[in-house]
Amino acid sequence: MTTDNSASVGRRVLVVDDDFTVRDVVRRYLELAGHQVVLAGTGEEALASFAEQPADLVVLDLMLPGIDGLEVCRRLRDRSAVPVVMLTALGEEENRIAGLQLGADDYVTKPFSPRELALRVSSVLRRAMATPPAPAKASIVDGDLTVDPVARKVVLRGAELSLTGREFDLLQFFLDNQGTAFTRAELLERVWGWDFGDQSTVTVHVRRLREKIEAVPAKPVRIATVWGVGYRYDRQGSS
Repeated sequence: MTTDNSASVGRRVLVVDDDFTVRDVVRRYLELAGHQVVLAGTGEEALASFAEQPADLVVLDLMLPGIDGLEVCRRLRDRSAVPVVMLTALGEEENRIAGLQLGADDYVTKPFSPRELALRVSSVLRRAMATPPAPAKASIVDGDLTVDPVARKVVLRGAELSLTGREFDLLQFFLDNQGTAFTRAELLERVWGWDFGDQSTVTVHVRRLREKIEAVPAKPVRIATVWGVGYRYDRQGSS
């Protein structure tokens, strides 16, 4: 399938890192990719810059002086659904998972390839900026769960759920393919649109979805784990 790159070109990207060299290298590669780049060295600067003129995507280092990256991500999520690509060090798995749980879209581990980061940014932007085709079907109903693809709204037992854009995409994909098992690599490609990346991103998003749609997240009945494969969505019917 051919991918249109035009949606991701010329977008405003806010790069937040306290290391001048990292900021400068990332800026150069992103500008080569056609993006407009704004730099910030602290969490305070990043939040002020975003408040003055929102970015289309934020590249965010987790280890920042003052307000750290996790808090910046949390505050951004309170006001916007802007895509966030985190920069993390090798030993920061706990913080990386926390960032994904806050709604970050992807992460790149330091030391990283600037070219790979630019590709990740373009991939996330392309998906975020793409205009989805008009859905050919009405809301998807599975028992007490209703998903409206047009309004991008999810209602469970009469209450509307708060899902990130990626969580919604993942849930809709599962509902569109009920009963079919997918590997994490397949989900990464078909939901995220990436043919590379850390599959733990999928694991974290599945966990978050279970916490929101399962009665007992530790014993899921909708999003089943298929051992040795990945995940499968099991329809609950009208009960």
